[in-house]
Amino acid sequence: MSNTILAILAHPDDAEFLCAGTLIRLIREYGCTVHIASMTPGDCGSVEYSPQEISRIRREEGARAARRIGASYHCVEERDLLVCYNEHTLEKVTRLFRHVQPSIVLTHSPSDYILDHEMTSTLARAAAFAAPIPNFLADRRIGSVLPRIPHLYYCDAIEGKDPLGRDVVPGFRVDITGVIEEKALMLADHASQRDWLMKHHGMDHYVHSMRELGTKRGGEMGVAFAEGFRQHLGHSYPQDNVVATLLDAN
Repeated sequence: MSNTILAILAHPDDAEFLCAGTLIRLIREYGCTVHIASMTPGDCGSVEYSPQEISRIRREEGARAARRIGASYHCVEERDLLVCYNEHTLEKVTRLFRHVQPSIVLTHSPSDYILDHEMTSTLARAAAFAAPIPNFLADRRIGSVLPRIPHLYYCDAIEGKDPLGRDVVPGFRVDITGVIEEKALMLADHASQRDWLMKHHGMDHYVHSMRELGTKRGGEMGVAFAEGFRQHLGHSYPQDNVVATLLDAN
């Protein structure tokens, strides 16, 4: 299989919060090439900076966190609270898929606390299906088609629950105990987001909250820390669980 992974999440820091441990393991244990993409630059994530300035800051934070593990960072350049499934945005996401050529894609849970997350999940699912189709937007020259539909995985929902507070149970969990400190450092690179959450959400335990979810998932599989995932298994998508096989997950 190809060894290119794309983690496409809504905002800078979402990948660090939800799947960075798995990305680190795939890089270290299998030499995978990893790309981390955010749908937006986090333009609403501040009460003190303009949208343009906080976007600049958060792009830099995203790139810094990615570099920490030898990954590349991309921004699709949609805007906070305006991520929508439409032709224009699907074209941009498909361009990213065809540029990166991933064999494995990680994205948000289809059901999550904010619509930006849910729309990102829908767009990633659609692009995974569309990117290998030669006739999709053929007149726009949006890059080389993928050889096949990539493996598609959904990360945990934030706090592990859907918008109605119901548990979103993972299909499997990846042990990240050995890389939790590196994951915490990646998340800490997003200093502006910690400040925003403290002021808007009343949260002053940014990294601690990540560790709490990791501890919960770890306890479910008998380890200290883990990340939860579900695989998209609809018709025509790959059915073998390559991530679970590679990382001995359960």
